[in-house]
Amino acid sequence: MAAITAKDVAALRAQTGCGMMDCKKALVETDGNFDEAVKVLREKGLAKADAKQSRIAAEGIVDIYSCDCCGLTAMIEVNTETDFVAKNDGFKAFVKNLLKTILKNKPADVEALLACNCEGVDTTVEAELKNQTFVIGEKISIRRFVIVEGTVATYIHGAGAAGVIVKFEADDAVKAHANFAEVTKNIALQAAAMNCLYTTREDVPQSVLDEEKAILLAQIANDPKNANKPDAIKEKMVLGRINKYYETNCLAEQTYVKDEDLTVTKYLANEAKVMGGELKLVSFVRYEKGEGLEKREDNFAEEIANMIK
Repeated sequence: MAAITAKDVAALRAQTGCGMMDCKKALVETDGNFDEAVKVLREKGLAKADAKQSRIAAEGIVDIYSCDCCGLTAMIEVNTETDFVAKNDGFKAFVKNLLKTILKNKPADVEALLACNCEGVDTTVEAELKNQTFVIGEKISIRRFVIVEGTVATYIHGAGAAGVIVKFEADDAVKAHANFAEVTKNIALQAAAMNCLYTTREDVPQSVLDEEKAILLAQIANDPKNANKPDAIKEKMVLGRINKYYETNCLAEQTYVKDEDLTVTKYLANEAKVMGGELKLVSFVRYEKGEGLEKREDNFAEEIANMIK
């Protein structure tokens, strides 16, 4: 039997990320054959990866990648169990490869993405996802992605806590101007900070407006000072409050955060005039890491007690 040294075990652990005892057992099982030991650990690790799929993954990262040659920009959210893993360089490289894969293949959804060949490695995205789960030791899931074509500004907040892609229509004179990147980036920053729901008032669904109007009418009816006012007055009151809803929830109509005398639309119009052309806000997409997902609640006292047992 081949002699298994501490150096061999450490080298296997460095490559696979597995525990020292697991690495030693794999080397013993394969009579010191390093490649076979890696295979054994991967086989066991993939089984472990499948078992991890029921665990909560609400941390992770939002990342963005643009390809100038094709005029496309992609944003993705990939979730992990802990924030610590999201800071791992290997994990971040995996996410970047996913973005490159998305732009190359333009998959329709996450299921289609899993079947694509993953950029940077010689395997499918699904296989590489399992491999990353094996190496890192946590559940990893690809939650969502989006592809945006055209002229955009992007922003990533807090090393991947949130990401924004804002799309614009602009003529060549504006796009060539020295101020263009700063102006559009300012709107991306606002979209990230203010967490608005829609781009313009035209984007608000009628069902949302009807519900909002019903709530406002009920509020007026329940207010003794307003309940007996004529219906025409009540309608004007509702209209004023609906306009306030637009100002709060529509990016184009929000107050521009760097100048309270301007809306976002007015800011863009003023800057377009300075740049000698046209600049229009078209749409935006905002991802916030883990939004709407169940968060894991760690009970460290219970965890330590289980370790002692």
